[in-house]
Amino acid sequence: MPKNLTFGQCLKHLWIYIRPNQKKLWIGLALVILMQVIYVIMPLAEGQITSQLQLDVQAINDKIPGAHIQMDKIFTFLSILLGIYIVKITSQFISAVTLTDAIQKTIFDLRNAVEHKINRLPVSYFDSHPTGDLLSRITNDVETVSNALQQTLARVLSAIVSFILILFSMSMINTTMTLIVLIGLPIIALISVGIIRRSQPIFDQQQAALANMSSTVNEMYTGFSEILIYNQQDYAKSQFEKANREMQSRSFLAQTISGTIGPLTSLVTYTVIGLCCLYGCLQVLNGTLLLGQLQAFIRYIWNINDPVSQLSQLSSAVQSAFSGMNRLFSFLDLPEEEQTQTIKPIQNVECVDFEHVSFSYTDQPLMKDVTFTVKKNQTVAIVGHTGAGKTTLTNLLLRYYPYQSGFIRINSQDINDFSFEDLRSLYGLVLQDPWLFEGTIEENLRYAKQDSTDEEIAQAIRIARLEETIDRLPDGLKTHLSENADNLSQGEKQLLTIARAILKDPQILILDEATSSVDTRLEKRLQEAVYDVVQSRTCFVIAHRLSTILNADLILVMDHGHIVESGTHQQLLEQGGIYASLYMSQFQDQ
Repeated sequence: MPKNLTFGQCLKHLWIYIRPNQKKLWIGLALVILMQVIYVIMPLAEGQITSQLQLDVQAINDKIPGAHIQMDKIFTFLSILLGIYIVKITSQFISAVTLTDAIQKTIFDLRNAVEHKINRLPVSYFDSHPTGDLLSRITNDVETVSNALQQTLARVLSAIVSFILILFSMSMINTTMTLIVLIGLPIIALISVGIIRRSQPIFDQQQAALANMSSTVNEMYTGFSEILIYNQQDYAKSQFEKANREMQSRSFLAQTISGTIGPLTSLVTYTVIGLCCLYGCLQVLNGTLLLGQLQAFIRYIWNINDPVSQLSQLSSAVQSAFSGMNRLFSFLDLPEEEQTQTIKPIQNVECVDFEHVSFSYTDQPLMKDVTFTVKKNQTVAIVGHTGAGKTTLTNLLLRYYPYQSGFIRINSQDINDFSFEDLRSLYGLVLQDPWLFEGTIEENLRYAKQDSTDEEIAQAIRIARLEETIDRLPDGLKTHLSENADNLSQGEKQLLTIARAILKDPQILILDEATSSVDTRLEKRLQEAVYDVVQSRTCFVIAHRLSTILNADLILVMDHGHIVESGTHQQLLEQGGIYASLYMSQFQDQ
């Protein structure tokens, strides 16, 4: 399970992805600070105009010789104020562009990191984590971090800087009124910290509920046909409503608790504002404070409420960001498949040996003391009832899981001594449920070998008996496959995956129930294709239809993780055991 990280650890992880883009980030943040300096200067400039008018009017009323409204000074102040506005708007635009560029590049790198992490995780991780959880991490969690950086980072910085600068400017105008303002700050801090601590676990639950809802939607989509055929629409609806209700409940609770920060802190803030206004008016009446200074201070009182309110309101966004970062970076910290490479890649597979191999998964024994040898270009067939351990055997050969005891060797070399890339480059794999992506048939074929020539593709199509299918399609190889390749039949999908495996030209080919779900029309073509494919390479065939393995060099009969029978088809028939029983059940009418 991913471990929880502290906020500091999350920021440390985040900095790794920000660092390559830090130059633009610092420029953008520097401009944010400049904007706040301008934001604080503006009330002083506006107040200076008012104070100048006040002094000129007072001099005229006092009948001081030569007294008049000094329009030249006023126009100077107005020109300075206009220049300040222009600098502020320009800085705001440049800051937005540079910050967006830096942040989006950071998020791009984060998404890539999640995708690369998925490719390096052991297969066992996917056995225990739903697809929706992975989708949530690469979409929802990354998007939460993106929103935090894009919307929260600059706002938090601007709020803090403006708060400090406003306090400094207020103290320069009148210390007593500034102290009145400062009285409310500890109260606001206590309110904010208390609510944040209480609501953080709720935000974590909100993110988990979102991941659960994504998983539920994914299951509903992938199992839509089954939902319809079993008339379980109401059940599926209830499951979604349950996940949606949980999401709504957690979101409401999180936002309600964190949302109380704003009103409570505003109550304190407005109380302080009232006291400052009362004291300031008395100072003006006493002549110890200029009208323009009071004007500026009142502006500062209103302005200081903005950063205080922003910091309070942003607390929920920061908490959501922390929850997203926690899930994201704890995922990125998961242990990966252990890479080892102590020997050079194999150029020519001469034999594959299983020697007393045993394997357990989650403390449940799945394979016990399995031993056999396959020579070059031989075909070994693996048969048995569901759960006998057939697919487990090939999964161990592929190093999808680490076996606990014994050895699996290729050319007398332990497969654990090869790198994953070198080992898996030896294999071709055709599964019972063919995997094809949305794209053209040619793109799906080239997935096995990007630099394959047109001649190699044509040969693979011919061997896989796919020519008839390609010829009937209007666009041939350029035919675009829909999602899940629904514009091909199940058998045609299987032939396409066989052609793809042929194109790779693997030294070891694994066929996992490759003919079990094929329609009768294509069964003969598929069996012919399989027969041709296995002639020139070492093959492991997990078979449901025994008609496809009658000529296998070795047939292994598995039961509860044990090899209980082994031999050729004829030898096993003569033994009269499990294999003979399976064979008779399939061919009793022939």
